Amino acid sequence: MVKVVRATQLELDTAVQALRDGELVAFPTETVYGLGAHAGHPGALRRVFELKGRPNSHPLIVHLDSQRFLTRWAREIPPAAEKLAERFWPGPLTLVLPRAAGVNPLVTGGQDTIAVRVPSHPMAQQLLTAFGGGIAAPSANRYGRLSPTRAEHVRDEFGDAVRVILDGGECKLGLESTIVACLGGTVRLLRPGAVTLSQLRRVVGEVLTQPSAQSPRVPGSHGAHYAPATPLAIVPGNDIEELAAQLSEGGQRIAVLAQRPPLGTYRFVTWINAGQRVDAYAHDLYAHLRALDRAGCARILVQEVPGDERWDAVRDRLRRAAAASVAEPADDDDSLAVGVLP
Repeated sequence: MVKVVRATQLELDTAVQALRDGELVAFPTETVYGLGAHAGHPGALRRVFELKGRPNSHPLIVHLDSQRFLTRWAREIPPAAEKLAERFWPGPLTLVLPRAAGVNPLVTGGQDTIAVRVPSHPMAQQLLTAFGGGIAAPSANRYGRLSPTRAEHVRDEFGDAVRVILDGGECKLGLESTIVACLGGTVRLLRPGAVTLSQLRRVVGEVLTQPSAQSPRVPGSHGAHYAPATPLAIVPGNDIEELAAQLSEGGQRIAVLAQRPPLGTYRFVTWINAGQRVDAYAHDLYAHLRALDRAGCARILVQEVPGDERWDAVRDRLRRAAAASVAEPADDDDSLAVGVLP
């Protein structure tokens, strides 16, 4: 059972004042920790992009404490969006809608759309209610790297650069929100998350899954993303142990994230058994990858996860992490490229 953690009044007052002053506040959501800025403060928004090293063309998600404030940010709320908000908010669903006229273009990445959600974490709700406005918050990590699921991850990432970090314990889900665009009379899934395609379709009927030329840019949609610093490859389950043993024979340290224990003992292999339960695997994924990243290994081998819908979000994050390793290889050895899923 996830422990419910709430902020003290002093912590809350400090965080709210920091936001109003244009400072950044890291806070927990049920998905990952966010790097929050006053969504109407241009200086604070610029600070988010600077600190993360994030391109200005990448939009931010505006977090609200309630659906009742949605009209301040979106000029149109299609019936499908209303149904999805009614069913899944507060929760791990982000809706992309036509932006309202007064929204700062830094929030939207210069687009005519805005991404919004209502998180369910009690500390996020406390902060949003006390602040009384929208908080623009991407994940609290350097651009393209692993999202934080604990306050200590944010401290490791940014040190003293973020003065206020609200510690709400471990995030319940551990992967970023599902993103759905409700635009032009269609509903389109743009990023998988805890809210699955089947769940979406049960609420609104048809949901498109392939991006179109008109699809807006959304957080986490870059082909190479969510990556540890250590090169990562995805390997079929039947091959992973043999490959780890082979690569470590000369004394090279190899890390493995698998869904089972190893069958043998290998001196230079660091092995994590993440198990076969999708909820537990997703919850621990970034923490496990951070641990393996710190292990001083030359490679991280990840066992290919199942292909069914429940694993869509995990599979998406791993594919993007592997793509980042291919885009920026650590050396000239491309022997693991075949282990990366297309």
